Amino acid sequence: MIPAPLARSTIEREGEAGAAWLAALPAIVDDLLIRWDCVVDGPPTHGHVGLVVPVRGAAGPAVLKVSFPHRSSAHEAKALATWGGRGAALLYEQDDERCAILLERARPSRLVDLDDGDEIATVAGQLCHRLSVPAPEGLPRLADLADGWADHVRAGAREFPGMLPASVVDSALAVVDELGRRQPDLLVHGDLHPRNILRGDREPWLAVDPTGWVGDPAYDGGTLFKPRAYALRGRGDVLEALRREMDVFAEAAELDRERVRRWVQLQLVQAAYWGRRTGFSVARGGATLKQLVAFVDELAVSWR
Repeated sequence: MIPAPLARSTIEREGEAGAAWLAALPAIVDDLLIRWDCVVDGPPTHGHVGLVVPVRGAAGPAVLKVSFPHRSSAHEAKALATWGGRGAALLYEQDDERCAILLERARPSRLVDLDDGDEIATVAGQLCHRLSVPAPEGLPRLADLADGWADHVRAGAREFPGMLPASVVDSALAVVDELGRRQPDLLVHGDLHPRNILRGDREPWLAVDPTGWVGDPAYDGGTLFKPRAYALRGRGDVLEALRREMDVFAEAAELDRERVRRWVQLQLVQAAYWGRRTGFSVARGGATLKQLVAFVDELAVSWR
């Protein structure tokens, strides 16, 4: 039942606690299937921190998702409940103690599978706009991360002196001070990238896997364009393509283009230092990581 990549990554990330959770996972799934009157309806898949089991129940096709207790999934159910199916998968049931939810099943096709960058940016922007609703009580605020963002950038500049021009580092810190510390009281998906947008039946596209933050919807421009930059590598002028897609996204999301650009700028600088410290999910070392770090550096410097 448990996909090997999920087991491996959970143990690598969480150690003994992850191994214990994996050992208990089959019994948790069996109990929830009985409790929510569902039967398994296909092979399980997985996300970054959770098992996803296709099921069929009273509401029809659905998925049972059980996540390792992790900050990235702690507020997923509340965000989905707030949206009530408006631009996102419908939430049917939740078990907060076991970090489990039962939700509407989307199709396996994802936004990332499209080749048209303008269509990707348009769909993501329209969803970003629809998901930007008044935030409920009890969700964490992006503004509370501002000090940590600034510390991370300053520490990176000290640890890797000269890797990025001082003007680029200063611009990233200005984003923290000018946009990061005072943000609107809106619900933000927090991880709105093309792999987290699936084709649906009830609606054309559905967002899944929200982290659920209170803050500036333009922040999700960064979560969208970092993976888009990777996808566009080797396809001509990446910077020009990203700028075009950013314009399309900002218009579709009804957001200020400059605000989106600045959030992307901060997240590129963060990625440049993060990649040097820990690598990326697609490369943890070797020549590939060096190439990716150099690529991110180039984007961070050129993103004006």
